[in-house]
Amino acid sequence: MIRILGIDPGFKATGYGCIESDGRRTQLLETGTIEPKQKDLIENRLQKIKQHLGELIEEHQPQVLVLEKLYAHYKHPATAAKLGHVRGVICLLSAERGIELAEYSVKRIRKALTGNGNASKAQMRRVVAGLLNIDETKLGLDASDALALALGYVRMRGQKP
Repeated sequence: MIRILGIDPGFKATGYGCIESDGRRTQLLETGTIEPKQKDLIENRLQKIKQHLGELIEEHQPQVLVLEKLYAHYKHPATAAKLGHVRGVICLLSAERGIELAEYSVKRIRKALTGNGNASKAQMRRVVAGLLNIDETKLGLDASDALALALGYVRMRGQKP
């Protein structure tokens, strides 16, 4: 049995999803989105993300943290820098708590779960909801992306999510 915490990092919204899998069956433990106040200072936004994720780690004790690989479009360098701050906080939490860190590209996760690396966010949400037997309409896109990371990790290990 392994517990996996998938995190879709974002400065406006960081999605998370924690699952437990025995290789044959996967169960959702918790999912959601951390949305710091837009007007807060950067250090306060990062603190909120770190605190919330720290509490999740404490509660669920994941063995693996799966993070989306850094992707930045050359037209948006400021966005990439902000995202780098969030990723840094997440990587630091992983190191502080002694949790294995795995990083995958969005395309690799989408291909592992749908067979199509170019699947849309909506298609991914539908697949994630189906695999976890949850209501798709109650699953936000950031949370869905985080769960896809965790489920993709299971699938790429040759197991059934």
